[in-house]
Amino acid sequence: MQDVANAAQTQQWAFILSQLFDWVMTGLAWIVPFQAKVFNSILQGDSFWALAGTAILLVLPAGAFIAGIWGTMVALYTIPFRLGRSVTLMQSVALAWWDALRMVWFYWAGLVRFVIVLIGWVWGLIKLSGRLLVGTIKGAITSPLAMLDATSRRPGVPWPAFFMLVFWSMIEATIFTFTLKPTMSELLADLTGYEVNAFALTVLLWLFLWVLVAGSFACIQVLNDAVKSKQYGQIVSMVAVEIAVALFEVLFLYRELVDAMTPWLAQQGIQLGVFGTIGLAFFAWVGVRGMTWFLFGRFGAPALIALLGRKALEVEGGHAHGPAPQMADYWKGPIAALKAEREWFRKEARELFELVSMPVLQVVAAGLNFLFVVFTGRPHFTLPFKSMDDVMAATHFPARVTGEVARGEAR
Repeated sequence: MQDVANAAQTQQWAFILSQLFDWVMTGLAWIVPFQAKVFNSILQGDSFWALAGTAILLVLPAGAFIAGIWGTMVALYTIPFRLGRSVTLMQSVALAWWDALRMVWFYWAGLVRFVIVLIGWVWGLIKLSGRLLVGTIKGAITSPLAMLDATSRRPGVPWPAFFMLVFWSMIEATIFTFTLKPTMSELLADLTGYEVNAFALTVLLWLFLWVLVAGSFACIQVLNDAVKSKQYGQIVSMVAVEIAVALFEVLFLYRELVDAMTPWLAQQGIQLGVFGTIGLAFFAWVGVRGMTWFLFGRFGAPALIALLGRKALEVEGGHAHGPAPQMADYWKGPIAALKAEREWFRKEARELFELVSMPVLQVVAAGLNFLFVVFTGRPHFTLPFKSMDDVMAATHFPARVTGEVARGEAR
């Protein structure tokens, strides 16, 4: 009889638990299709931007709403087991819903605030970039003028004349490269028997002519120094070298320019013979070389020779004036301002990070509060968060709860 009674009691408890389970599952089963319907209606859009905007605005609030429904239903089913704390439980559920509604509103307001601050940030960066660009362009334009002003007030290395000499040698080399290229191409083709690479010929010919033109200025400078020091042997040798350089440039370079003018002279009734062509080419060489020499060659050639010989350039009257004036650095101001506002950028970056993180974290915390209500009977997070420090502090349980857990483990 006792076995029969135990079996009947077991069956009765099994029936009660089965009915209780069916009752609980019936009360929770409707949430699954409901949440599927909610997210399906949210995650629909005709375009990528419409879908992205809807997801940003509604996915987190919908997730908090679904979490609230799950937490509320499960909490209601735990009321029979919390008869002495049912009022506190319902208060916690109501407060959790209030926090969820507030955090959803703060989430939308935080997105608007973030967009406004981001626009201001981008505008500030554009203005700063504009100031840097304007300062750089202004400095690039005015710095050479300031350098010329400084070098004109104090004797020293004549850098303007040096660069003008180098630049003029490049110009002459470029002009005579295109003038002499057809002749050299035909000559090398006859000597080698095959067509010479045009690019390699242009580069090699340009380098050769640049050295030739720069060397012509160097010969004049050495001849000038030899005349001043009355070194007659060097005067004779430099005159011979300069005559050879002049003949080479006249015959192979300047003559080509005169030949280009021959048809026009023929139309004017002027016929140039050999001596006329050579004489006109020599006259052109003397005019160009004399003009460039007296303008910048006599100042730049000593600097070029000293630089190639790795010697210090001696300048007469080098100590006649005071120190060189300080040149204005027009782009130094914007760069200094950028360095000075580094802390401001760091602070703004932290604020921007908080603006984009706080709304999201607050909605997530509001949804997690429903889970804490189910297990502990009260929300864990105190909302809203005022700063990221509040978020970091809220990741641990309060000291009272931790102490109670520790005492329970000690028992």
